[in-house]
Amino acid sequence: MLTAADELKRLILNSFSFSMQNDEILSITSASLTEQLMMPAWLSQSWPYIVLCASVTISLAAAIHVTMHKRDVRAAIGWVGLVLLSPFVGSTIYLIAGINRIRVKRVSRRRDHIEASHDQRLLPDEASLTDNVGLALTRQKLLADRISKFPLVEGNRVEVFSDGDNAYQAMLAAIDKAKHYIVLQSYIFDYDYIGRRFVDALSGAQQRGVNIRVLVDAIGEKYSPRPVSRFLRRSGIAYARFMPPKLGLRLAYANMRSHRKLLIVDGQAGFTGGMNIRQAFSREACQQLSANGKTVTAAKDTHFCLQGPVVQQLMYSFAHDWEFSCGESLHHRHWFKPAATPGYVPARCITSGPDQALSSNHGMLLGALAAAQQRVMLQSPYFLPDSALLGALMTTARRGVTVDIVLPAENNLRLVDYAMNAQLDLVIDAGCRVWRAPGFDHSKLLTVDGAWSYIGSSNLDPRSLRLNFELDVELYDRNLAVRLEQQMQAHIDAAEAQTTQQLAQQPFIKRLRNKLIWLASPYL
Repeated sequence: MLTAADELKRLILNSFSFSMQNDEILSITSASLTEQLMMPAWLSQSWPYIVLCASVTISLAAAIHVTMHKRDVRAAIGWVGLVLLSPFVGSTIYLIAGINRIRVKRVSRRRDHIEASHDQRLLPDEASLTDNVGLALTRQKLLADRISKFPLVEGNRVEVFSDGDNAYQAMLAAIDKAKHYIVLQSYIFDYDYIGRRFVDALSGAQQRGVNIRVLVDAIGEKYSPRPVSRFLRRSGIAYARFMPPKLGLRLAYANMRSHRKLLIVDGQAGFTGGMNIRQAFSREACQQLSANGKTVTAAKDTHFCLQGPVVQQLMYSFAHDWEFSCGESLHHRHWFKPAATPGYVPARCITSGPDQALSSNHGMLLGALAAAQQRVMLQSPYFLPDSALLGALMTTARRGVTVDIVLPAENNLRLVDYAMNAQLDLVIDAGCRVWRAPGFDHSKLLTVDGAWSYIGSSNLDPRSLRLNFELDVELYDRNLAVRLEQQMQAHIDAAEAQTTQQLAQQPFIKRLRNKLIWLASPYL
């Protein structure tokens, strides 16, 4: 009987013999390859070392670039791991998709002097602002002064549209009344029942001699089976796509997209919020589809019409994106007509994106949560805050502030919904109240203490916080904040409260799935 030592010897000898056989095979193969390719002998012997040195050099260079340029630690760790584990493939992917080339663009640098030209008489008095919204939110205004190049301006009027039918009707009516110019920007502009109405209205305005510019995100455009650009250009309407992808593919999780939604007519009215141009948000269109045999329920969303000096700030945002996309400058008087002051609401435009305004949105949200004294109400279709915002929400609740988070019971992005479920227990344990409202609501709303509102295109997820270009507006008005709180409260009244017991009772396989997808949340 063989002892353990004898058995170990036999295994080593067999392994050595097998290794020798492999070396002979590799020698024969290498020699054959050398003959076929006429490879020099020194190269045939050295190529493994050359490949090794190249892979080490490339992976280290890529890893150093990641370390020096990435601001989010989770994203940096992910990219470093990829380029070290797969030097050639990982570095190539990082070169194509991981490097932010937007920050160094000349157009981004121009905002410093473009955004600074405003009438000083429109700036609100700090004492009156404190009387209106309180000292804590006045401090929020000082924070925004340092985050945004735009000043807070008085004299604005705000109209709220809580569904697509009313919003689209108002937007189309404004287009029909346009006399001088129209600019329109959207992430998605489908050529469907709603999209055709917009194309017809814009074509009519073009025939009346109105100057028109339309900017649609190049990825968002591909959601429509028939590109709207084809029909706009037939009417002679100037159209541009924001950052066309190099491969020409529709990628649902592509980075650095323009998520902004904006319509400005004659510098007097600016529509913005969370609503794309598509029939999914119209009850009328969905009812027509249902009559044809398709059961379709309209999605909900909230859009706004702003009138007053803040419209000029919205126009600056569009002019910046338009020049970036096609090179045409709109920075002259025709596009920046003095706005009237039809209201009293102090408002400010907040632009954010992976350029010089990378952390604008993030800083505004952190400041608002720190300023909250009584109540925070938040609504978002995609709730994936990073660790800093997650900690801020939890700390706000632990300070005794009522924090209500309204999420849709249904979601159009299934992976995002799974990842959302994976971290709800954290905010619930801290004292936040989480509600799942019926249907799918695409609204992005935040109110603080019934006095300050934050509206626009931003979701509370990594894509909006770091990777996409967003457009939001802060407003200091109790009437508007109460109006939005009532809207969110109506959703809460019909919603189901989420509890840690409910989340813990989910089958293990579902909880594991949610956690695994949550690990990829920085890239969803």
